[in-house]
Amino acid sequence: MTSPIIDIHPHIISTDTARYPITPLGGTRSDWSRERSVTLEQMIAAMDEAGVDKAAMVHSSTTYGFACDYVADAVAAYPKRLTGVFSVNVLEPDAAQKMRYWYGKGLTGMRIFSRGSTISEPWLALDDPRIRPCFECAQELGVAVATNATVAVFSQLEAVLQQFPKVSFILDHLGGTDFTDGAPYDAAAPLWNLARYPNLYLKIASRNYSASRKGKATAETLFPKIVAEFGSNRMAWGSNYPASEGRLTELLELARKTVTCLPPRDQEKIFGGTALSLYPSLKS
Repeated sequence: MTSPIIDIHPHIISTDTARYPITPLGGTRSDWSRERSVTLEQMIAAMDEAGVDKAAMVHSSTTYGFACDYVADAVAAYPKRLTGVFSVNVLEPDAAQKMRYWYGKGLTGMRIFSRGSTISEPWLALDDPRIRPCFECAQELGVAVATNATVAVFSQLEAVLQQFPKVSFILDHLGGTDFTDGAPYDAAAPLWNLARYPNLYLKIASRNYSASRKGKATAETLFPKIVAEFGSNRMAWGSNYPASEGRLTELLELARKTVTCLPPRDQEKIFGGTALSLYPSLKS
């Protein structure tokens, strides 16, 4: 049976700012969320058009801070098609309690958003001891933890991978790894070094598919290398729609064309199979 097509990194923004106030993390709203936001209903329509069966809807920290109500309401409206990825202030003493709250709302993943387009410097260290209760809670609940850590702080990621081997960690956007040196991609050694941790998964977003042909890199050499290091069972597609420009159907087509060099079985895992292991609630 062919796995469903699952997007593990789309975002939704409501037009109802009274019900869902704009309270961006760091105080500055992201440009994409203001200029090309997509509502829940528009997202569902885009998924239908693209042939995306299900999604793990990622809360937009640069729009709503830690208020994940819109994603929670989206999951409640489409429980058969969506799960949610929440964010909490992991440095606060009640962070684990808030994790349980959002998990009870059907959000089965968590994202630690430490930096981004509106936050140039990380506001936390992933291996900060204050976050430990959150990782312990994630292990207990079976919550996958996504992080947008970059190469510069891979040592922090490695520390928590070691400390919490039963927690599934998802690295956003391949951690900003530079592949422009081309095969055998020696400059990507920090990423390959993390492949030895079986609890690390790779979220491969639209920017990664586009970047696979920059410099001396080629998709035909890069993606087989990633599969050889991590295995396709630890790789999953995330559109980053609408933060990444273009229609969802175009972003999916870009990803599909880029990995045609891989065997069909690997492609199936990247576009759905791996997502089901990270978010089991989407199996129903």
